[in-house]
Amino acid sequence: MGTVGAEHSISLGPPETEPPSYPAALRALNADGVPYLVGGAIALGAYAGIRRDTKDLDLFTLPEDVKRVLDVLERAGLRTELPFPHWLGKAHCDDEHFVDVIFNAGNGAAPVDSEWFAHAHPAVVMGVPVAVCPPEETLWSKAFVMERERFDGADVAHLLLSCAETLDWMRLLRRFADNWRVLYAHLVLFGFVYPDESRRIPGWVLRELNERLENDASRERPREHVCQGTLLSREQYLPDLERGWGDARLPPTGSMSRETIAIWTGAISKR
Repeated sequence: MGTVGAEHSISLGPPETEPPSYPAALRALNADGVPYLVGGAIALGAYAGIRRDTKDLDLFTLPEDVKRVLDVLERAGLRTELPFPHWLGKAHCDDEHFVDVIFNAGNGAAPVDSEWFAHAHPAVVMGVPVAVCPPEETLWSKAFVMERERFDGADVAHLLLSCAETLDWMRLLRRFADNWRVLYAHLVLFGFVYPDESRRIPGWVLRELNERLENDASRERPREHVCQGTLLSREQYLPDLERGWGDARLPPTGSMSRETIAIWTGAISKR
């Protein structure tokens, strides 16, 4: 599939499962003019052709526009909150349906910036003209989700299967930056999942990452005793932190504060 356009009409599922507040929220945001993108299940359906029923609508916005987006949704009749001030706001439609207002990843490693908007694709979602998150940024943000209860590796594999030939690989490598091993791991798994489709990944990308791996193995190891597993799961590497490992989500390697990490960790028991 690879690309979408304004002529494509996309929905979360059968019309009867979509609360009327979803398109009403999108229309309210359009009327206000605040920049936002549609992602999540909608983006996956747009690029990979996979339909997945979900009770939430994922919207992405710039950090500086979060309050404005939540205010617009509040005026549209939704109950809003900012439960995780480092990455996520929520707008509740009813007891079962809600809108996630996303401006970073839960690990703080995939912030929404102007490039998300510069490379977005137009589409029509639930009858409303919108822009959909680019496949590169969708893949980047999903690549880090490796919780016990949720692993987005299949989503990454499906995005690669559909979009590998058209992805901006230079931008994708730049996005992952020092976290390039996460991308490399997904590319290796892609070749395992789809052995006869592995050629879809450009050879130069694999050679570049393999060279980085070889060079990294031969260089002197850093003295900092840091666990980067917390970038992949907020729960499964907590025992390592208790044993004295540093948390990669904290500066200088990460962007989160101890306060936001505590809020994010405290919500584990509430899910």
